[in-house]
This record gives sequence, structure tokens and C-alpha cells, in this order.
Amino acid sequence: MTKHTIKTPELSRRGFIKAGAAAGTAAMLSSLFPGGVWAAGSDAPEKKEIKVGFIPLTDCASVVMAATQKFDEKYGIKIIPSKEASWASVRDKLVSGELDAAHVLYGLVYGVHLGIGGAKKDMANLMTLNNNGQAITLANQLREKGVTDGTSLKKVVAASAAGTYTFAQTFPTGTHAMWLYYWLAANDINPFQDVKAIVVPPPQMVANMRVGNMHGFCVGEPWNQRAIVDKIGFTAVPTQDIWADHPEKILGTTAEWVSKNPNSARALTAAVLDASRWIDASQANRRITAE
Repeated sequence: MTKHTIKTPELSRRGFIKAGAAAGTAAMLSSLFPGGVWAAGSDAPEKKEIKVGFIPLTDCASVVMAATQKFDEKYGIKIIPSKEASWASVRDKLVSGELDAAHVLYGLVYGVHLGIGGAKKDMANLMTLNNNGQAITLANQLREKGVTDGTSLKKVVAASAAGTYTFAQTFPTGTHAMWLYYWLAANDINPFQDVKAIVVPPPQMVANMRVGNMHGFCVGEPWNQRAIVDKIGFTAVPTQDIWADHPEKILGTTAEWVSKNPNSARALTAAVLDASRWIDASQANRRITAE
């Protein structure tokens, strides 16, 4: 077992959220209100049809409902939801301009903004879509060996050759990678040496675990629950137990798009916010959303 030390970052979790929110809000507001005020009659959306990418996860609900429940019409735009196959595809299409905006991983936008793992491009965080809602799922094969949590997993991994066990996350700079690596390291398992780490798109997680390609994964719902229903895995830890109320998905775009389409960005944000409020308003609305 590789020995290592986990250093506590100087920036607190609360400070991290505040800093990220402040940066995203400041970037957005400076683009939306370049002169500090809106000129009378100039608030019509520059682009009326807005293509918004999403990955089929529970937390894409606000974006999809904004279109299907026609909250976008109120603001003079038409949201065109675009189902994407992977977070890498979302990143590439945002950078190229094929997508105007997207339901996207919190960490992915910052990764692109900093040029980590790919082309660097200034990004904008229009709004946070959700907190929590992810989990780390382990295969029943591990439970049969006595694994129920991180402590027992450490014993099984330590008794095997490095790389024997494989764990998946959805994107290198995404939040799922953060939670998985942190949880493994906190249990004295080096995520880069003691186990094998791979990237798998969210919709493919359960299928890959079923055929034995991985022993654990971190992903958003509904895929953790699906592994339980299909009797191939169990939840080791929900991510809110790793970092309570952590940021997860955002409505992201490029700073260039906001600069060129400030009114459209404002309308898009308002429509998605209205959809979020509608979903939260009643159990009946949540059932409609789930369907």
C-alpha cells in the first residue's frame, strides 16, 4: 500500500463555494451589464434559439423542464435541449460553439477556464443547478469479500497487487473525480497507484459494472440507484457525506457567448430558474418531471 499524506487545503469548503460563486457571478454580470445599466428597449434576446446540452442525469431536470414546460417562451427564447453522450463531448461542443450552453459539471467549467486537460477558454457560470445528488457505488463482488465501507475496502485493496481493482469517474476535472479520489485517499488508498482509475460516461456506468469492467464508480443519479435495483452494486457513501451541500452541476457557457449575447444569457438563466422553482413547487410537478 502506498503511503501518502492528505494535506488540508487553506481554502475552506465554504470559502471555495463563495469564491467560485463570486467569480462566476462577477463574470456574468460584467458581461450582462457592461455599462452598468440596461439601455431602454435593448433587452431583446440577441439569439432566440439557444442550444443547451445535457447528460441524462436527474440534475438535468431544470434545463429540460424549462424547454418542455415552455418557461423559455416567457423570455422570448426557445431552448433546444441536446442530449450528449459524454462530458468530453459537452466540453468540446461548448468550446467550439456547437452548444450555446450546457448542464455541466462544476469542475469541468473551471478546468476549461484554466486550460487543464485541454484547450483553455474563458468560461461563465450562469447559475448553480443543484447541490449533492451523487454517490460512490461498489460492486456486489466487493461486498462478498466483506467490503461495506472505505475502511474495509482498504483492507481488500491492500491485500491485492496494485491495479487489481478498477474505479470509474465521469471526467478528469469533474466533481465525480474529486469525490472518488478524495474518498479513496481519505481511506489510505492512493487513487493513482493502488487502484486503476478510468473515465466512463454516466449512462454507461451500470453496464460496465455488470460485465465486470469496474469494481466501483462515482456518478450522479439515477445510476447509483439503478445499480441497486439491478442487484449489481451498493452505495458505499453518498457524496453529501463527503462534503455536505457541495456544488455539483451548473448552467455553463463561454464568456465569449455571454459577451455576444448578454440578453439571451439573461433570458436563459431566468427560464431555467423558473423551471427550478416550478419543480420544487409541488409533488405533482416533481412526478411530471420524473416522467
